[in-house]
Amino acid sequence: MTASFHLSSPNRLALSQVTLCAVTSVNVEATVRALEACLEQVAFADCMLFTDAPVRSGHPDIRVMPITRLDSTAAYSNFMLFQLADYVKTSHCLIVQWDGYVLDARRWRAEFLDCDYIGASWPQFDDGHDVGNGGFSLRSRRLMDACRSAEFVSGHPEDVAICRTNRAFLDRQGMRFASRELADLFAAERAGDPTVSFGFHGIFNMPQVIGVEAFWDTYRTLDDRSSLSRDFGPLLKALRNGRGSIFRAIRMIADRACDIAGSRSR
Repeated sequence: MTASFHLSSPNRLALSQVTLCAVTSVNVEATVRALEACLEQVAFADCMLFTDAPVRSGHPDIRVMPITRLDSTAAYSNFMLFQLADYVKTSHCLIVQWDGYVLDARRWRAEFLDCDYIGASWPQFDDGHDVGNGGFSLRSRRLMDACRSAEFVSGHPEDVAICRTNRAFLDRQGMRFASRELADLFAAERAGDPTVSFGFHGIFNMPQVIGVEAFWDTYRTLDDRSSLSRDFGPLLKALRNGRGSIFRAIRMIADRACDIAGSRSR
């Protein structure tokens, strides 16, 4: 299905077939910022933030949908696979997270909507099942319904369950996964180029794609910094390009030490 689109007033891309969604119990303020960044450039059919936390957002297009607290990433996967489809009425849903959202709406391609699933490609796989990341992903309602089939094997993380564990089953159902080339135009994560992609995912990309100052503003709001651990060193190096770099590096190191100590005490 190829859909038409246009830039509408005030200069926003109109995607009347797409619902914007985010699901979280942590880093809620940063997630609201991500939704607002998308809404600044795109007019969606609907926008829903699923959370158990109190939310302060002055944006009129964000609907807050109360849910039971998600106390683990596995609980997030369960919600995404089996509950989110109950709320989406459009043909497609754009999933965003606090560290993954729209970069430049001018890079949108109509053929994205020809896919039932598209997310940033995974460079660690070379078997053709390398698309893709769920943190910033576009998925169809029919794929979301297929994930609730009795034949679908539940798994975590949910993007691996969809794109690898159940890929053969979904292919048999006629689901269309994006090619790696199209996926890289849709989003950059550990592969792809954020200077040409529609969106991105990954905190390690944030200093480059939104700038050091904007990254730091987001970092200060975080209540869950677990996703920083893998790329902690590169993030520290990126801060050298911003003002107050020494103070910020010390703050991040201290936060990291507290996080490690907290995890050991649990």
